[in-house]
Amino acid sequence: MALPKRRHSTARGRKRRTHDRLANPNLSICKNCGALKLPHRVCPKCGYYNGVQIVKKKKEKKKKKGA
Repeated sequence: MALPKRRHSTARGRKRRTHDRLANPNLSICKNCGALKLPHRVCPKCGYYNGVQIVKKKKEKKKKKGA
């Protein structure tokens, strides 16, 4: 197995790794509720896509305080 004759510098390794990062997701605004969502996906807040309701959202139940 081949081995390097000399040690590579830290800068050389870091130059190679400049593109090894996570990209920020491209978010768009929902036309119905204004929430941020992924493009070409149903809005997770209201269930609308392109002005049409695709998913009916359930009403959230309020939890009782106490026991």
